[in-house]
Amino acid sequence: MKKLLIIGQVWPEPTSSAAGTRMIQLIDCFKKTEFEITFACAASKSDFSFDLKSKDVSEVEIKLNDESFNQFIKDLNPAIVLFDRFMIEEQYSWRVNQECPNALKILDTEDLHFLRNARQTASKKGIDFTNELLFSDLAKREIASILRSDLSLIISKKEIEILEKEFKIDESLLYYLPFLEESISEEKVKSWKKFEERKHFMFIGNFIHEPNYNCVQVLKSEIWPILRKKLPKAELHIYGAYPTQKVLQLNNPTERFFVKGRAENAQETMSLYKVLLAPIKFGAGVKGKFVDAMQTGTPNITTKIGAEAMQENLNWNGYIANDTEDFIEKACLLYENEKQWEDAQNNGIEILNSHYNRHLFEDKF
Repeated sequence: MKKLLIIGQVWPEPTSSAAGTRMIQLIDCFKKTEFEITFACAASKSDFSFDLKSKDVSEVEIKLNDESFNQFIKDLNPAIVLFDRFMIEEQYSWRVNQECPNALKILDTEDLHFLRNARQTASKKGIDFTNELLFSDLAKREIASILRSDLSLIISKKEIEILEKEFKIDESLLYYLPFLEESISEEKVKSWKKFEERKHFMFIGNFIHEPNYNCVQVLKSEIWPILRKKLPKAELHIYGAYPTQKVLQLNNPTERFFVKGRAENAQETMSLYKVLLAPIKFGAGVKGKFVDAMQTGTPNITTKIGAEAMQENLNWNGYIANDTEDFIEKACLLYENEKQWEDAQNNGIEILNSHYNRHLFEDKF
């Protein structure tokens, strides 16, 4: 049986982040092609780490920057090595080359870190984002990692466009593989809570990820003070793994702004709410929160950056609004208008079934 070694930056936590869910989806893909899989990682496990052994995946703890890895991979002799993000490729690929020069090296980018970083820099400086900001030291490292790898998995068509047009990366080195989701059936739609059964707004996002904390700041200071006055019975509930003290201290019941912390099951939690608010100002890749929203029939309001590469030529699962006034207006509209709300649900079904149906991609994998 062919052997696959995955070197993880962290042990996958699908209940904590979209990145964790993505890794489990990749493992499932390789399992279907009958690979014997080993997952190796130098990080410590948490209480939320996925039990990979339940999927018949071997778990190996490795040491960072240690030559013991050389003997480990030489003995394993995998046909394919998958690096979880470019930083892992930087740390381990040269050792892979030494001991297993014939192994196929695949980089799972998750999202382009240099793109996310450039947008964050522009946002913090209060300047317009331009492509010139892409050409950073971080970009040099990530592009070098892509060029050293035999193939890079890219989750966003927008990112493929940037790599090909701005950095002249040959298309043969890039493989488009989005989130791999079950299609939404009529039976599933019937199980969703109806408009009149749902209430309140919500946001969800892993707080290790800077764009998510920024979203909560924007909601707290710019959007909710106005929106709560327009909808005096509505509340805003904030969810996310690893909330820091600076997140938790934003909780304010008198303002109907509640910081709830980790959601044990993101989709079950989201299915109770009427509207997801996500004023994303910077970031990259594809957002797992919007996949969950479509899977649970929860319309959302986000920005152009938030919906990037997910909408394509279809209508959004709610509204795209880039300024505060428009964002608040659209939030009120979705919250109060059942017809608009149901139309947004249907848009989400079409986006997910057209662009993220796992069967469209697994058969080609």
